[in-house]
Amino acid sequence: MRPDTTTLRAGAVPALLRGLIDAPVAAAEADEAESSALRARLRDLSRSEQQRILLDLVLDAVREMAVGGEAGAHRTFKELGFTSVSAVELRNRITTVTGFGLPATLAFDYPTPAAVARHLHTELLGDGLADTPDEPVAPVICDDPIAIVAMGCRLPGGVASPEELWRLVSEGEDAISPFPEDRGWDLERLYDPDPDHAGTSYVRHGGFLHDMAEFDAAFFGISPREALAMDPQQRLLLETSWEVFERAGIDPTSLRGSKIGVFSGVMHHDYASNLAKVPDGSEGYIGIGTAGSVASGRVSYTLGLEGPGGAGGQAGHRPREPDRTFGKYPQASRTSRNSISTSSWSVPISALKENPYADSS
Repeated sequence: MRPDTTTLRAGAVPALLRGLIDAPVAAAEADEAESSALRARLRDLSRSEQQRILLDLVLDAVREMAVGGEAGAHRTFKELGFTSVSAVELRNRITTVTGFGLPATLAFDYPTPAAVARHLHTELLGDGLADTPDEPVAPVICDDPIAIVAMGCRLPGGVASPEELWRLVSEGEDAISPFPEDRGWDLERLYDPDPDHAGTSYVRHGGFLHDMAEFDAAFFGISPREALAMDPQQRLLLETSWEVFERAGIDPTSLRGSKIGVFSGVMHHDYASNLAKVPDGSEGYIGIGTAGSVASGRVSYTLGLEGPGGAGGQAGHRPREPDRTFGKYPQASRTSRNSISTSSWSVPISALKENPYADSS
């Protein structure tokens, strides 16, 4: 059974069904008289009182539509269950209440109720409460040293920190282990002791992250379905990026709106080759979940970072390039990822009589 969405208004769809039924949404019109009245109401109040009124106004509209739990000032609209259609409906509701014309991308440009309230304050009263414009910053000269403030890593041998990596190297420990058993590989068919046997690998060991499947999706506001469709490289990128800021003594949740760039070096995009095995309900997430170009953007979106970004096979190996291109952004998170989701690469590598193949993060 398919509902006829052409006869529905977005506001007529029950909140619990809005994630399933995207009804057409018409744009709300600005009302100068309404916005002037709101300005007059706010003008003689203290700044904190102005902020409170606008935040309450936004939260009232959010609570009428949210399906992802209790609305909070700093919870993202994604966490609250908003879709692209319901985000436009939210814009309409706020426009109707304030009389102020707002963009259809409001919930994406300002991804929390608090951010929307700050935007409204600045647009209505124009007093610079929102983020101030970028101040001129001297371009970074390519010969300047790069300060590495903190690091995070996931490497074979159970390495989950720079300290553990140093211990592994200094003590000469072995990080090589048997092929992992939790990746759906046909290990019996894959292995043959004869190096000249076609289509098989004569080695059964390599460097692997055996806990790669242990990802706390809810911590990052990601649904279980989306997490299943995400390339493990993106999961590792989120984990280690969060850890980098914590190790630098910075609360990752305090960075929203910061002009921090994210640059990622990502190799191998073989996770999508298992599309036939994706559980029902996760198909819609495959596109962004397996695209290497999304890797850095996912970190920026999750942490609310507003600096430049990029992902590519060489980004992690050319750390100075972003500084030359985006000199006015002195802070950046640089990452390199290489994880193996399928066993297909082990066959040609084995044919070369080498095994330089391993996961890393």
